[in-house]
Amino acid sequence: MTTLAVTGHMDLTEESVPLVRAALREVLAPYREDLTGVSCIAAGSDTLFAEEVTAIGGRLVVVIPSQDYRAAKVKPSHAAAFDRLVGAAAEVVTMPHETANRQAYESANAVLLQRADRLVAVWNGAPPAAGKGGGTADVVAEARAAGVPVDVVWPDGAARRT
Repeated sequence: MTTLAVTGHMDLTEESVPLVRAALREVLAPYREDLTGVSCIAAGSDTLFAEEVTAIGGRLVVVIPSQDYRAAKVKPSHAAAFDRLVGAAAEVVTMPHETANRQAYESANAVLLQRADRLVAVWNGAPPAAGKGGGTADVVAEARAAGVPVDVVWPDGAARRT
C-alpha cells in the first residue's frame, strides 16, 4: 500500500481546476491498485486530490485540523464536498485542537507527513508567506527536510486567484 498525502493551494482559479485535476490523475495513476490518500480536504487542491483518490477506488484518510474546523472554516460553497468526502473516508482523524489556527494546521500537516510515503504538492513554487506558517511551501520544505519525496503538480496554465 502506497500512502500519498497532499498539500496545495486553496485559491485556484476556476480555469485551473480541470488542469490540476488532470495532472493529479496522472500522478495517482501508477498507484491506483494500492493507494491510500491523506488529505485535510480544504477547498481547492486538497479536495481535488481527495476526489481523485476516491474516483480510482483508493482509500481516503481525512485529517481535520481542529474540533471547530467544519463550523468555523468550511465555507457554504465547500460544505457539500467536505461532507461528502468525510462520508467517503475510510478513516477520519480529528486533531485535538479546539480552534482552527496556525498550531492546528501545523499539527495536521505533521500527521500528513508522518503517514506519507510521498507528498503531492499542488504548488506554484512560490516561497512561504512571511509569518503565516502551515502553508503549501512550508509543508513542502518540511517534507523535504524529513526525506519524504515530493511530487510537485503545477500544470501549464494553472494560476491562483488574485
